[in-house]
Amino acid sequence: MTLQQLEKTISELPADEFSKFREWFLNFDAEKWDRQVEGDVAAGRLDRLADEALQQHQAGESSRL
Repeated sequence: MTLQQLEKTISELPADEFSKFREWFLNFDAEKWDRQVEGDVAAGRLDRLADEALQQHQAGESSRL
């Protein structure tokens, strides 16, 4: 199925089916994002950013939320 066919199929869904699809897709997308972030953390790709944030906080360059 091409992206164009998928878009057409989704656009033709009845409201209740579209709502179910939207909920499924949001969960699917969130899980995929979580796996990507977990992989990045495990591989150390976020270490530099975490170190910079900690240094800025220790230097008093952060504020309470």
